[in-house]
Amino acid sequence: MSIWWSLHLRRDAASVPLARRFLLGAMETAGVDPEISFDLSVALSEACANAVEHGGDRRVQREQSVGRDPWDVWDEPAGTACGQYRVTAYLDGEKCRIEVADSGPGFPARRMLRTSAQQHDPQLYPSLSAEDGRGLCLIEQLADHVHFGNRPGRGALVSFDKVLKWRKGALLMVS
Repeated sequence: MSIWWSLHLRRDAASVPLARRFLLGAMETAGVDPEISFDLSVALSEACANAVEHGGDRRVQREQSVGRDPWDVWDEPAGTACGQYRVTAYLDGEKCRIEVADSGPGFPARRMLRTSAQQHDPQLYPSLSAEDGRGLCLIEQLADHVHFGNRPGRGALVSFDKVLKWRKGALLMVS
């Protein structure tokens, strides 16, 4: 058995704990080990905070959205969904994948996935006095696989996954 859900959220700080609580509730109900749930919820919080802060720097083009379904923001032209972002989670068998998509300018060209050998190189991380930039590094440390990508003309996508551990008698436990 597997489950997935998707939330379309406003780019507002109040949406971050909402997404986190939704994930934690789903994972608890499914029977995921609490430590794994906590790691994924912290990674999700960081990805959502990034979408809230950076995910809508483009100007809204209202004239392009006339006659469109207001809930179908992900098929709109670039920039029309700047007040929202999307969180999708998949719990399937032994893995959970989470995706956070926004409609901002995307990641700079220099941002790429680090190899496992590079993840421990302190020169690749923000300095201790930096005011931002640690969230993406934290996601890399908490998840098993991470991808930071750009959707050309449509924004950024952060996806990460983690192998799940289950409590005894879990609803979705791998047989």
